[in-house]
Amino acid sequence: MDTNVLYYGDNLDILRKHIDDESVDLIYIDPPFNSNQAYNVIFSEPNGSSSQAQIRAFDDTWHWTEQTQQTYDEIIDTAPPKVVECIKSFRSFLSKADMMAYLTMMIPRLIELHRVLKPTGSFYIHCDSTASHYLKILTDSIFDGKNFENEIIWCYKTGGATKRRFARKHDTILFYAKDSSKKFFNVQKEKSYMMHKYGFKKSDFQEDEGGQFSWVIMKDWWEIPSVGSADSQRLGYPTQKPEALLERIIKASSNEGDVVLDAFCGCGTTIAVAQRLKRRWIGIDITHLAIALLKYRLQDAFGDDVEYKVIGEPVDVSSARALAKQDRYQFQWWALSLVKARPVQEKKKGADEGVDGVIYFQDIDPPKKDVVRKIVVQVKSGKVSVKDIRELKTVVENQKAVIGAFITLESPTQPMVTEAVKAGYYERWGKKYPKLQILTIEELLAGKEIEYPQSPIDITFKKAEKVETTPEIQTELAL
Repeated sequence: MDTNVLYYGDNLDILRKHIDDESVDLIYIDPPFNSNQAYNVIFSEPNGSSSQAQIRAFDDTWHWTEQTQQTYDEIIDTAPPKVVECIKSFRSFLSKADMMAYLTMMIPRLIELHRVLKPTGSFYIHCDSTASHYLKILTDSIFDGKNFENEIIWCYKTGGATKRRFARKHDTILFYAKDSSKKFFNVQKEKSYMMHKYGFKKSDFQEDEGGQFSWVIMKDWWEIPSVGSADSQRLGYPTQKPEALLERIIKASSNEGDVVLDAFCGCGTTIAVAQRLKRRWIGIDITHLAIALLKYRLQDAFGDDVEYKVIGEPVDVSSARALAKQDRYQFQWWALSLVKARPVQEKKKGADEGVDGVIYFQDIDPPKKDVVRKIVVQVKSGKVSVKDIRELKTVVENQKAVIGAFITLESPTQPMVTEAVKAGYYERWGKKYPKLQILTIEELLAGKEIEYPQSPIDITFKKAEKVETTPEIQTELAL
């Protein structure tokens, strides 16, 4: 089984096809909560303001469909008896409610996660008040209630304020062992600097013989700040969790060289922390946007020190064509990742029509201050014509961009090439850059790039902080 791998696709299929029995030491998942929210990726503009064009990463909403019914029938026919009785009981009082659809989706995935976990392994499932009570019963039926270890309460200060009820300021993390009698666990203690870092009082700690204050055994409630809008960790993914939270879990339930799996990896906090702590890892996500953000995060944080594979992304024109046929938005996000463009999904009439992505770069012009320039990107997977290039030219002008890039799965016609050349050049520092550039998927896969002035600072995406390989950086929470 490969490790240090990112998989694009449905995690149920990936688990069944690629992950061996009893091969993983630690599993952490942060699945959607069925909270009826539409999660947008919150990008910020170069000036620091919130972007007006957001990408909907996923709808955290589940409904009973024909596919849900098929999954339910499969569970009844193939799942262990305890699981069957559990889901039948849920069905008896939830009927075909959205929560029932959510639980039906989760069951086969939890069964597969249980299968791939080693006898000494640990499983953490992150949830909130909308589904934690259902997930606890469901997970008891799969892992056996005797292997339940903790209900961990993660407390934070942001969000949840209201005058209608007590402010909701915590999530729940359910901790299970594959076998409690065999599980591996590192006892966790906290350094004294945690007092001022997270606002604890000296009275909350015990003094040891060396005069250091620490907890002898860490409690099952953790007060760790969430990733706020101004946090240096924030990359813009809707459900991003703080690295300190995942570091605590990974240190408690794994050692260096162990395998950590996150089957809903999002922007990859689990993966980034596992890499920093010298664990092997496997990440799975169903959106190319998440995989792209995670690749940028690993590159920014670790540079050439990280080696990994991506499985499930197109590797040639044929597989790119298959993705476009399956899901044009996933194709669009993947194509934009080839040029490291920020996706823009919310299309409007007029000036914004046809903008699928943007790239920002700093146009340095001494003695004037730095100026941010914009490149607009359009992606086409179907038939193309000279009309597309003419429309892109108008979009570039209306958007006040300096360059327009046209990414196409099909080969451009000669009139398209001629029309692009007629648009002229953007000139900078003695170099000329075509104002309209046509790039085929085949060319991008071969390494071709958009031509524009390359500044030393990438401001299209927020960069993850560079990880230094020093003991001080490696240990935020002590064993």
